[in-house]
Amino acid sequence: MSERATPFYCPYCGDEDLRPQEEPHAAWLCTACRRVFTVKFVGLNLTGKAPR
Repeated sequence: MSERATPFYCPYCGDEDLRPQEEPHAAWLCTACRRVFTVKFVGLNLTGKAPR
């Protein structure tokens, strides 16, 4: 998968001013708190059961 998952807000401070970063691959920079993070899709839970 070559496309980035696009976050709408920073998971650390909640700010919405995010910029793509070259390194590490598919990373985002929050301009408010200066943290760099990545978003990773893990999968779907199709069993219909909530995790315990």
